[in-house]
This record gives sequence, C-alpha cells and structure tokens, in this order.
Amino acid sequence: MPLVRIDLRQGTTPEYRKAIADGVHTAMIEAIAIPPDDRFQVINEHDRDNLIYDPQYLGIQRSDKVVFIQITLSTGRKPGQKRALYKRIAELLGKSPGIRPQDVVINLVEVAWEDWSFGLGEAQYTKD
Repeated sequence: MPLVRIDLRQGTTPEYRKAIADGVHTAMIEAIAIPPDDRFQVINEHDRDNLIYDPQYLGIQRSDKVVFIQITLSTGRKPGQKRALYKRIAELLGKSPGIRPQDVVINLVEVAWEDWSFGLGEAQYTKD
C-alpha cells in the first residue's frame, strides 16, 4: 500500500491535480507492480511562503510549478525498480498535465510491512 503525498503551489485546477494523481498511480502500477485498486493519495496546495525549494539545487532549474511527490511504501523494491518509477512518473506528468521533468521532485519512504493498518485497528500484512 503506497501512501502518496503530492504537494504543489496553490492555484491549480482540480483537473490538473487529478492528472498528477493519475500519472503517479499509473507509474506505480507499471514500474513497481502495485495492484490497480491500491490507491491512497493526499494532495496539498501551498502558498508561496509555505512551499520552499532551491530553484537550482544540483544544477536542475526548477520553476514555481515544482511538485513534491512523497511515496511511503513497504520496503523491498530494488534500485532499478525505483529508478524506473522516477522516470515513469516524470514521463507521465510531462504528458499530462504538462509538468517539466525538472519540476518533479520524488522521495520514497520505505517502512516495514507491519507498519501498516488498513482499518479495523489491525495490521493486515502481519501474521503473528
């Protein structure tokens, strides 16, 4: 169960935000083989004072259209799968809604399988 957090500058349309969410989800299905119905996403928009980034860190020229994507997921993906995920997210967001790859910042947070509860106060992935 990846939990996706998407943060961007305020003032976008619902269609723009949906395109980002859809692109990230599709990339996870294709690159790291999550089930299609495993979709949990939170989108937050921030004003200028609350979305702080270096516009040229590592020589990458970012604009005010920068999007931060943080994906919390169970540990176990190989480096090649992660690189494929980063690339596919950037490709899909470039197509729709038209975000430059320079403006796509992605962070993966890996947690143990027992660190998830999908409801009912239970750890569904843990078998004691």
